[in-house]
Amino acid sequence: MWYSEYFPFYKRNLILAMPVVLSQIGQVTVSLVDNMMVGHVGTVELAASAFANSIFMLGMYMGMGIAYGLTPMVGKAFGNKKKELVSLYLKNGIFSHIVIGLFLTAIMFFVYFFLSKMGQPPEVVILARPYYLWLCASYLPFMLFYSYKQFFEGLGNTKVAMVITISANLINIAANYAFIFGKFGFPELGLTGAGVGTFISRISMPLFFMIYILTAKRYLPYFKAARKQAIRLLEIIKILKVGVPIGVQMVVEVFAFAIGAIMMGWIGEVSLAAHQVALGLASLTYMISLGISSATTIRVSHQFGKHDILSVKRAAFASTHLVLFFMAVMGLVFISLKNYLPYLFVTDIDVIIIAANLLVVAALFQIFDGLQVVMLGALRGMSDVKIPMLIAGLAYLVVGIPSSYVFAFVLDLGPRGIWFGYLLGLGLAGILFYFRFRKILKIKA
Repeated sequence: MWYSEYFPFYKRNLILAMPVVLSQIGQVTVSLVDNMMVGHVGTVELAASAFANSIFMLGMYMGMGIAYGLTPMVGKAFGNKKKELVSLYLKNGIFSHIVIGLFLTAIMFFVYFFLSKMGQPPEVVILARPYYLWLCASYLPFMLFYSYKQFFEGLGNTKVAMVITISANLINIAANYAFIFGKFGFPELGLTGAGVGTFISRISMPLFFMIYILTAKRYLPYFKAARKQAIRLLEIIKILKVGVPIGVQMVVEVFAFAIGAIMMGWIGEVSLAAHQVALGLASLTYMISLGISSATTIRVSHQFGKHDILSVKRAAFASTHLVLFFMAVMGLVFISLKNYLPYLFVTDIDVIIIAANLLVVAALFQIFDGLQVVMLGALRGMSDVKIPMLIAGLAYLVVGIPSSYVFAFVLDLGPRGIWFGYLLGLGLAGILFYFRFRKILKIKA
C-alpha cells in the first residue's frame, strides 16, 4: 500500500515528538487548571483572564516565533556536522533573544495603559490589570527558556525541555493554588494570584535549564565554544531573517484570536468566559499537533541539511497523517461531550450553553488548524518563512477577522459567528501552506 513507505517515519517522528507533545500537554494542562481555578472564583475573573491573556499572547508568540527560528538553523548546521557554526548560532541566538525580550517587555508594559480603551466591561478591566502586569514581568525569563529550548531541539534533544516544562508546571499549579485561594498562609489574591504563580514558574524554567547545562557533559562543550564566539551582526541578521517572519506569522494568528476575544467582550462577559473555556479545550489538541509540528521541523531540517529531499517529503507527510487522524478523533470527542466538558471549568449554565456550541465549531476548525501547523513546521525546517508569513496575513487578517465580524454582528450569529471566522481563516491557511510545501519540494527536488 502507498502508506507503507511512511511507516518508519511515523515511528521516528513520534519518538522525537512525544517529549515535545508531553511538554505542550503539560503547558496547556496548567492553563486549563488556571482556568478551572479562576472559573471557580467567578465568571468576571475568568473573563478578565481571557482578556489579559489574549493581549499578552501577542507579545509572547512574537518572542516564541523569533526563538523558533533558531531551531532549523541549528538543525541544518548539526545535520552537516558543523559544530563551530552550531556554537556561533547559539551565542548570537541567545544574545539577540535577550535583547528582543527586553524590547517586547517594554512594549507590553506600555500596552497596559490602553487596556481600558478596548471596549471591555469596566469590572473586567479592573481585574485584568494587575494580572496582566505579572504576565509582563514573567516574559523575559520565558524568552530565555525558549532560546535554550529551541537550541536543544535543533540538536534533536526534545526531552530536557519536556522535563523542565512539566516541573515548572507543577510549581505553577502549587503557586496558583496558594495565591489564588490564600492557602498555606499566603494572601488570597484571586486572579492576581494566578499571575504570581505564572511569574514564579517562569522564573524557574531558565534556571532549571542552566543547571542542566552545567551538569550535562554532552552539551557543555557547545556552550564553552559559544563563549569564545563573537557577537556578529551578520549572524544575528541571519537568525532574525528566519525568526522574525515566524514570529510575525504566529502573532498574526494569535492576533486573530485576540480580536475574537475582544469581540466576545463586546457581546458580554458570559460570552467571553465561554470563549475562554472552549478555547482552552481546543488549545489542548492544538498543542499536541504543535508538538508533532516541532518534531517535523527538526526532522526536516536535519534531512534538508543532508539534501535528502525524499526523506524531507516522507517526514513531513507522515506528521500530516498523524495530526489529521488525531484532530479528527478529537473532533468527535468534542461533539460527543460538548455538554459535559465545560462543567470542568464553570457551573454557570449560560456559559456552559455557549461553550458547548463553540466546541462544535472547534471540532471542525481544529482539523484545518492541525494541517496548517504541521505544514508550517515542515516549511520552517527548510527555512521557508517569508511566503508563509504573507499567507498567514491573507488568511487571518483579510479573511478570518472580517468574517468573524460579519458572521457575529451582521448576520447576528453571536459567539458562534466569531468562531466561524476562525474556521474560514484556518481552512484557507492550511490549504495554502500545503500547496506551498508541495511547490518547495518540486523546486528542491
